[in-house]
Amino acid sequence: MQVTATALSAADPFRDYDAGPYFCELTGARDGDGGAAAEVRARIATIGLDALRARAAAAEGELINLGVTFTVYTEAQAIDRILPFDCIPRILTAAEWRRLEAGVKQRVAALNAFLHDIYHGRKIIRDGVVPEDLVLGNANYRPEMENFPVRFGTYVHICGTDIVRDQNGDFLVLEDNARTPSGVSYVVENRHLMSRTFPDLMAGQRLRPVDDYGRRLLEAMVEIAPEGVDEPQVVLLSPGIYNSAYFEHVFLAREMGVPLVEGADLVVENDRVWMRTTAGRRAVHTIYRRIGDDFLDPTVFRPESLLGVPGLIGAWRRGNVTLANAVGTGVADDKAIYAYMPRIIRYYLDEDAILPNVQTHICREKEGLDYTLAHLHELVTKPVGESGGYGITIGPRASQAELDHARAAIVADPANWISQPMISLSVAPTLTEQGIRPRHLDLRPFAVTGRQTWVLPGGLSRVALKEGSLVVNSSQGGGSKDTWVLADPGETL
Repeated sequence: MQVTATALSAADPFRDYDAGPYFCELTGARDGDGGAAAEVRARIATIGLDALRARAAAAEGELINLGVTFTVYTEAQAIDRILPFDCIPRILTAAEWRRLEAGVKQRVAALNAFLHDIYHGRKIIRDGVVPEDLVLGNANYRPEMENFPVRFGTYVHICGTDIVRDQNGDFLVLEDNARTPSGVSYVVENRHLMSRTFPDLMAGQRLRPVDDYGRRLLEAMVEIAPEGVDEPQVVLLSPGIYNSAYFEHVFLAREMGVPLVEGADLVVENDRVWMRTTAGRRAVHTIYRRIGDDFLDPTVFRPESLLGVPGLIGAWRRGNVTLANAVGTGVADDKAIYAYMPRIIRYYLDEDAILPNVQTHICREKEGLDYTLAHLHELVTKPVGESGGYGITIGPRASQAELDHARAAIVADPANWISQPMISLSVAPTLTEQGIRPRHLDLRPFAVTGRQTWVLPGGLSRVALKEGSLVVNSSQGGGSKDTWVLADPGETL
């Protein structure tokens, strides 16, 4: 039975909720949610704030018991933490998802076309669309990939695209993650957690499922295996238990039903990859690797690496194994290349970007550098070589000392910096010690590509739990929400 807003106004936990000038993902006006957002609000009011807190605490306790953690490394120690879970879901309408899905697929297609081109004909460089030194001088450019045969021309098999929403409710791409994007395990686990802990919030809601990610990923890994192999053996290659995302490696191997291996478990002989098992050696055909390029093969990259497999790149070059993601994809998710993505999409696909970029100033170019230095107090500055939210200075919220430090770093190495206007990120109601309050968030949809691209419905909604913070990264205190994609009326689930 639907509870009316009038009947619960006195005890409504949303009574004092105020999203301020920001677009709210739950209370903002939009078409096509079929009353789902209002129903969630009413059900939360029925549960009540005290019971909501008790159930949320139980949910986080369950994450600890399940070992759903990531590791944060400091100079002094390594700490295992859960990704804080907020129990108030983020809702996307079917129409919103269609746009997001189409935009992500378009972006992945352009990224793959770009990577194939720069490692082969370099037409985009010859035509002056992207500067040569920005590609060939990029720290993530791998000369070893030049004229390298890549199955189906797919370099980015798993892509995480970070998307934000501005004050008008418009979606913007913040960055691409084309190397080894993480976080998809939380998308699936968050849904399981909601189903177990808050079934009354989900009852009757027609949501696109997320449980088949492992199957879809396995299908793509089988699809890209070397031609002529009837029953390809897929493995997930992990650096091991000390990696910050090790839980996810275990989770994905289990979801795919494939062995989780480390470098020492694999050996290359006669340009073929073999896995050591208790029953003897077994051929390996596709490797979903969660190890960075530099550590994959000590005979090609870092000779001191103990994480990789000697001879792996040679076996790949000869077509006896496939790696996902391909080596050298880091050029495509470089923050400087990001600024050229609308032009890259237009160049290869002859289309306008479905999901626009955030306006970006490239400090390696004089115009971008001059503008950044003149408007430092208004802009967000980011080092192109960092991830996880590190090195960012948010000009409007920075002290003079922080601005001076940012200025000195930019002047010392302009090529390492970009700047962007501070976007008024959308907010979502979030359970805090003070009650239900607005907190900023982003979205990371995950795309899986073999021959074609499939996008997991929804994605990882990361939320900045600290009041006023714009940094959603888990390594800096962010949390996550379950992301609901509403199904179209009549859609078969």
